[in-house]
Amino acid sequence: MTNRIVAIVLGLAVVATTGGFGRPEAPSWKLLDTGSTARLRGLSAVSDRVAWASGTEGTVVRTADGGRTWRSVGPPGTEALQFRDIEAFDAHHAAILSIGNGEDSRVYLTDDGGRSWTETYRNTDPAAFYDCLAFSDRRHGLALGDPVNGHFQLLATNDGGRHWSPLAADLPPALDGEFAFAASGTCLVAAGRDAWFATGGGASSRVFHSTDGGRRWTVATTPLPSGPSAGIYSLAFRDRTHGLAVGGDYAAPTTAPDGAATTRDGGRTWTVARTVPGEYRSGAAWRNGHDDTAYAVGPTGSDWTRDGGRTWTRFDTGSFDSVACAAGVCWASGEQGRIARLR
Repeated sequence: MTNRIVAIVLGLAVVATTGGFGRPEAPSWKLLDTGSTARLRGLSAVSDRVAWASGTEGTVVRTADGGRTWRSVGPPGTEALQFRDIEAFDAHHAAILSIGNGEDSRVYLTDDGGRSWTETYRNTDPAAFYDCLAFSDRRHGLALGDPVNGHFQLLATNDGGRHWSPLAADLPPALDGEFAFAASGTCLVAAGRDAWFATGGGASSRVFHSTDGGRRWTVATTPLPSGPSAGIYSLAFRDRTHGLAVGGDYAAPTTAPDGAATTRDGGRTWTVARTVPGEYRSGAAWRNGHDDTAYAVGPTGSDWTRDGGRTWTRFDTGSFDSVACAAGVCWASGEQGRIARLR
């Protein structure tokens, strides 16, 4: 009898932990006080304790204690810039990208937690506009710019962002009106020798893929709708083969038919999710590299999937632009200095 009682108690504990009948409880965001009112579209999760975010008015904020406190560490004199992407390596080292035509597109680097910054790249082409950064490791990174003379622009670094050079890449030509979205710093992602970037704006939304660090690229048409303000806004790859794409139309955020898709072959083919978020989503991230759980966020809410992106379920209606995860801990950021940590 004693053993039966213990088994029953343990069973009830499992049910309580998972929310009843073996089903996990829906996640929820815990809002954190950043002391900022900037729109924080750039987000980089390093660990369960360290995260960085960047945004309007030259803003960069950093936590090293799990989100309990945040320090404003943006470069001085950059209040006119929008830092749409940040890539952090630890509590001390990070690179940020400001977006805009001509000299507004810049890269800054810190190696002391934001106490000082070095400008390591400034665009001088008035026709160029850079959207996203991605690092495959601490040394090798890429920056993506919108098409100039019919081709997307690429920069490369092999010293952790200290120096950047134009990459003479073999790229398929851009479609008329095609560009990338600087919405969450995730239009470009990289891991190892692989890199992917996503587009919209033209006749179709597409995903470009390189397997050699960015020198040669192939391109795949996806089923996500495209238009002047519509397309793929965010990519997330769990490994070399499994990826997510989310997007929609920024100008019509409450409706996004076919606004999420998955790939199981490294981006060669894409399949629309059986159940999509149904609204514009600007950021997506896998919880970790070992299961099928991922999250998507946008200005009208957050969704999660537990089956690798085939079905999505809404769990929050608050506004976020970006989501990032590390060590199984996920963070989100957005307007009015909003940053949250997943419960």
